[in-house]
Amino acid sequence: MLLYAGIDEAGYGPMLGPLCVGRALFAIEDCDPNLGAPDLWARLDHAVCRGRRDHGKRIAVDDSKKLKSSNKGSIHPLHHLERGVLAFLGVTRDSMDWFESLTDEDVLAVLGAQVPPHAWYTGKTELPVGEDRGLLRIATSRLQRSMIDAGVTCRSLACEIIDADAFNLQVDRTGNKAHVNFAAVLRHIEHLRHHHPEDDLHVVVDRQGGRTTYRRDLQQAWPEDTLKVLDEAPALCRYRLDSTNRAACSITFAQAGDSRHLPISLASMAAKYTRELLMLRLNRWFAATKPDLKPTAGYVQDARRYLQDIETILESKSIDRSNLIRVC
Repeated sequence: MLLYAGIDEAGYGPMLGPLCVGRALFAIEDCDPNLGAPDLWARLDHAVCRGRRDHGKRIAVDDSKKLKSSNKGSIHPLHHLERGVLAFLGVTRDSMDWFESLTDEDVLAVLGAQVPPHAWYTGKTELPVGEDRGLLRIATSRLQRSMIDAGVTCRSLACEIIDADAFNLQVDRTGNKAHVNFAAVLRHIEHLRHHHPEDDLHVVVDRQGGRTTYRRDLQQAWPEDTLKVLDEAPALCRYRLDSTNRAACSITFAQAGDSRHLPISLASMAAKYTRELLMLRLNRWFAATKPDLKPTAGYVQDARRYLQDIETILESKSIDRSNLIRVC
């Protein structure tokens, strides 16, 4: 059996809202770890597809940036993101009853996503927001059957939330916001290695910014392990960690990894959906004081407009801007 995990982020560039780093873990039966990662899009072809348009109504699994729809479209902007994340979370649950009375609080808890303790993240959102609950059950059942037939199990989805205050503190300490994201990637890998010490583990990660090699960072993270460089090229870096008390772990950093590895795409979707749920809370909290306030996605240009619009709220509530606004 092979454990096949993907890690990716969402919200690296915005000024408002958190950076979220997601993780997706699959177990694949009868898979030789030496042959590399299998194509899960092909294995699960009956239930999943790439992209948003599919006449068979399969679940779209792709880079999260490609799946969020326009606000002017005929379907909810979060439809595909939500459908994919909730369906894969659904197959990890013991019962479809999980979909009853579902809220974002339930989803964030299953993802292990700790909500930052700021007032603008309080309140709950009933889910789903962009999909019919009955249709979601049907899609989840179809996915579950496809995974059983393919000998594939979704072990878990997870997400780490890094909000503005923690983000700013880490940038101030390291001098580089790329280190914030990469440190979260390393924490995800360590979590996998710690909780699955006896299983061959293959971790795939989207290329990290302008980095072209990772050997020094990996060796610093696990100084007692033996690091072997399998490949080091601008588009693909592959490493192997060998330990005396853990099974081997291979780590691949791939350019456009979300187009090659389904677990990276699903991790990206989990991260993006988590961020969107928190932005719903943030926008709702500020709009409670200013009902005509136009919501924001948090990206720099619109975030500046939003901050001007809520200036009186920030002043009246004495909000520390470093807890809300990220350095860019």
